[in-house]
Amino acid sequence: MNQTEVSQRYQIPVEILREYESWGLCDVVKFVMGEWQYDDQDVERLSTIMALHDLDFSHDEIETYMRLLLEDPHGAEKRMGLLNSKRQKKLAEIHLQEKKLERIDYLRHVIKKNQI
Repeated sequence: MNQTEVSQRYQIPVEILREYESWGLCDVVKFVMGEWQYDDQDVERLSTIMALHDLDFSHDEIETYMRLLLEDPHGAEKRMGLLNSKRQKKLAEIHLQEKKLERIDYLRHVIKKNQI
């Protein structure tokens, strides 16, 4: 499949496909007649990249993760570290939002109490 077909079929933005190509990790992807050609393994890798984008990984974090996945035989532990770090940050964000909700609920309670 070419870039346009992969983008349309799997809903992958062309920018992400170009990002993938720029990392030089797509050794299976071939440049044929002026177009990149993707196989199933590339689509699987791109699925991982999309998941990382959805989890708010930065460009550099995604590239690091993918290099560990594809080039480092002991990269699983390092990838787990990246995921754990991102998880901790997300939990901190959730706790902050929970505190804000508690403040909103308190203010709502005060209003309701004063209306009685």
